[in-house]
Amino acid sequence: MAFQTPITIRQAVDHVHKNEFVLPAIQREFIWSTDQITRLFDSLMLGYPIGSFLFWKVDKDRLGEYDFYEFLKSYHERDQRHNKPIDLTGDEGVTAILDGQQRLTSLYIGLRGSYTYKTKYLRYNNPDAFKNRNLYLNLLKPTSDEEIELRYDFRFLTAGEAEKTEIAHWFLVRDILKFRSLRDINRYLRDHDLMDPEHPEECLFRLYEAICEKQLVNYYLELDQDLDKVLNIFIRVNSGGTQLSYSDLLLSIATARWTQYDARQEIHDLVDDLNRTGEGFNLSKDFVLKSSLVLANLPDIAFRVKNFTRENVGKIENAWEQISDSLRTAVGLASRLGFNGQTLTANNVLVPIAYYLMVRNIRVGYLESSAFASDLKLVHGWIVRALLKSGTFGSGLDTTLRTARSTIQTANGTFPVDVLDRNFASIGKALRFEEEEIDDLVDHGFGKPDTFSVLSLLYPGVDLNNRFHVDHIFPKARFTKQRLRCAGVPEDKIESYIECFNRVPNLQLLEGPANLEKSEKMPDDWLKSKFTKIDALNSWKRRNFLEEEYHVPVTMDGFLDFYMVRRANMKKRLAHLLGVILEG
Repeated sequence: MAFQTPITIRQAVDHVHKNEFVLPAIQREFIWSTDQITRLFDSLMLGYPIGSFLFWKVDKDRLGEYDFYEFLKSYHERDQRHNKPIDLTGDEGVTAILDGQQRLTSLYIGLRGSYTYKTKYLRYNNPDAFKNRNLYLNLLKPTSDEEIELRYDFRFLTAGEAEKTEIAHWFLVRDILKFRSLRDINRYLRDHDLMDPEHPEECLFRLYEAICEKQLVNYYLELDQDLDKVLNIFIRVNSGGTQLSYSDLLLSIATARWTQYDARQEIHDLVDDLNRTGEGFNLSKDFVLKSSLVLANLPDIAFRVKNFTRENVGKIENAWEQISDSLRTAVGLASRLGFNGQTLTANNVLVPIAYYLMVRNIRVGYLESSAFASDLKLVHGWIVRALLKSGTFGSGLDTTLRTARSTIQTANGTFPVDVLDRNFASIGKALRFEEEEIDDLVDHGFGKPDTFSVLSLLYPGVDLNNRFHVDHIFPKARFTKQRLRCAGVPEDKIESYIECFNRVPNLQLLEGPANLEKSEKMPDDWLKSKFTKIDALNSWKRRNFLEEEYHVPVTMDGFLDFYMVRRANMKKRLAHLLGVILEG
């Protein structure tokens, strides 16, 4: 392996366009942001080095032994983030990129492709949320943002945003590839009345020189055809910069060694499917691959390269159908219990659940069947306790998961809550709570991720499969200083009102339509309109931690009394559920 004669960026981008440069399956996906791309182009203009590249020459008679992918030629944050597999059947070999994919993809996107990302504050399903953007360079003046330490004003803009103004002439960067000589630059400057200022001329000359004239792509070329050697080189050269995670390494090796499935495609599709479940989750390749190590019953589940042997990767592939089905069921279960990406505060709590489902060979019907109702209740209670107990799935994760797995392996019948509790306690992960922790839980605030877990424990009768809201019993809108004063709340109590209104004792789980109907009504008014019969009203009080004889305050000046009564009752209930004996 030695340095080869360098090539220009124009030549490199042309090789990418013709699929003469491809990506081996061991490569991860494109992850650079628009800021990283514009910084790369600024470096080119300033004459800074952009690093060397490592290419692998794959002989034509070896193409069928490996999987390859196209470069991502236009990035779309929602619809086009994955590289497409490519079928190489020509008479020539190809050059696979081992190091430099992010830079080459960025150069291609800037010079021939586009970058589409979500517009801030717009919903994903809004047709205007994702607008196609190309890379432009302002020829009239350098960037005005000194903090970002850039000189040239490169930006990804829509066609409308790139309209000419008095302070900006946006040059479409891809058009530099149309220039064949310096004469073309002069012609452009004359045609657009840009001959007088120096900056436009400097910009175009520097851009043309960097892209079309200078041989800036310096690269090593590896000729060896042995995949194991190439894989070792790949891992070593990718240990710097934006580091490969161990999940990236596992995915790389699995992709290279799986024989029945395309590991890359399978794992990406599974991650996408899991994250689309219910109201959406934030699961990653790391979660799927860690789960795979556990569910495939590998002795060592750490993300270490030495554990990713051909034998271990083969075990994961052989169990892949059961692994993926169990993960889908586990995430579906979490959604059924009301969790989503914001409220599931430790994703790895689902790994033991998925393993339990796989061991019991439960695929479909678990969530709907009445035969599993009591089992589902046990699972729900354990998930909530594990989420609420700080650190359960934090440090020592591998020990925690191995303990859960060995416990479930030897269990008979229902979800083994008691044995899990004992075995977790033996590794310092006891799911026991103290009174101080109960006080902290009952004082959780609205919008805090764990607050949902607290409420789901307190409201076991709510069908969380339906759309529900975390609702303020005394409406949030009424807790401004001005409105509290107008409501007659004494000045010395206003701060206490504002401190308390957003906490659990003023919150309930309420079906979505009921919450919309309630809106800003005071609780007494809402209860009178909703419950015309005393039995129904008393039932609501019991479910909401109020005694039947308790009179819900009619005005705001009774809020603190209501709050303290409900807080005391909620604390007692949480203590009972979590096995805490309260003092006094």
